Amino acid sequence: MGVALIAGAGPGIGGAVAKLFASKGFQVCVARRNGGKLAPLVQAIQSNGGQCEGFSCDFRSEDSVKHLVHEVEERYGGIDIGVHNIGANIGHVPICSTTTRKFTKIWEMAALSAFLFGRELANKMETKGAGCIIFTGATASTRGGAGFSAFSSAKMAKRALAQSMARELGPKGIHVAHVIIDGVVNNPNTEEFFSNQSEEFKLRFSKMASSAGLLEPDDVAEAFWWIYNQPKSTWTHELDLRPWSEKW
Repeated sequence: MGVALIAGAGPGIGGAVAKLFASKGFQVCVARRNGGKLAPLVQAIQSNGGQCEGFSCDFRSEDSVKHLVHEVEERYGGIDIGVHNIGANIGHVPICSTTTRKFTKIWEMAALSAFLFGRELANKMETKGAGCIIFTGATASTRGGAGFSAFSSAKMAKRALAQSMARELGPKGIHVAHVIIDGVVNNPNTEEFFSNQSEEFKLRFSKMASSAGLLEPDDVAEAFWWIYNQPKSTWTHELDLRPWSEKW
């Protein structure tokens, strides 16, 4: 049916998107810096009859991204949808404790990697005049927060990149969308983070999980699938998703 490339696939949103697209008949290619960690996801998809292959890629490296996109297209043909789902959030870091190295690293993960990923896919999709690129955003994409100066500024840059690409590539038949994830995502990594903070945070996570107060990756994936299938007459550029209980 098509080829999907997902950057930043893991146990949360990226993995859920991969599983959904695979269930729809797509050849799914998932990638992250340590490709070995993708084995459980690839196996799970293949066990359910889906087509999936894992790749190692440092999305901060121009050569690595170029090589990945070229390899995927050489093996499976043109990429129909690319999802950039690299988080880059390292948690609360006061401005006075934000080193140049931390700031630069977060920008490379969130903004530079999105640029490299988007540009390489655009180069391929322009040729056929079709395609879809979705960038995963966050609450920080729209407003800064105390202790998140590096993360917020990088996510805002990613959002601006998506807007610019949408305006430039839309007339060429390429649908570019930015999805704001405004809330806590229910996945093992997030649960571990909350549990390591304090008993209070652990209980807070459990309470949110039991009351539909967390963003469920499978439900988010359905939104990505909806965006991909939109007709040209009603393209969405930005979609914000949050649990019913999230304050905004």
